[in-house]
Amino acid sequence: MKHIIFDIGSVLIGYRWQDMLMVDHGMPEEAAWKIGRTVFNSPYWSKYDAGLITTAEMIEYAIQDIPELAEDVKWFFEHAELMRVKRPLIWEEMKILRKKGYKMYLLSNYSGELLNIHLKDTGIEELVDGGVISYQIHHVKPEPEIYQYLLDKYDLKAEDCLFFDDREDNVEAARKLGFSGIVVTGEEQLLEELQKL
Repeated sequence: MKHIIFDIGSVLIGYRWQDMLMVDHGMPEEAAWKIGRTVFNSPYWSKYDAGLITTAEMIEYAIQDIPELAEDVKWFFEHAELMRVKRPLIWEEMKILRKKGYKMYLLSNYSGELLNIHLKDTGIEELVDGGVISYQIHHVKPEPEIYQYLLDKYDLKAEDCLFFDDREDNVEAARKLGFSGIVVTGEEQLLEELQKL
């Protein structure tokens, strides 16, 4: 295996969106989950990741579904930096793998605005040789086009690539194209997998 491909969310960084709403914002658990379900399960979320709608539009769509939580939805997006959890142990492992000669790339579903907030002060972009993010090409995983775009952009062969993602459907789509793939279930498991390399 010559190349390692990483998803970002729940792989290179963690998320604490429930704690962000309940602890930082003081919401009851039921209301916090209502926002989570409305935002992340919305048919508009993949359009947001694909760069087809803005953050302002995403907020408006969410508010249409839960108007009683309108101010909380706005707060959620305005304080998106609180959602991210740094994973420096993973980043250190990436540095070691680079020294061993592996090339590393990002392949992630993300809106441009949210990505900039979540990658700030992480140094992740300096650890990789490139990447493709959904908002840049208006395709999202598990659509085959986004995987193929990565291969074509960097002249990679799928059989030389190991892909880490926290979603089974995204990993399965990669495998169908010839990638090796591992579903990430948590930070410790990912650390173990990287140390095996």
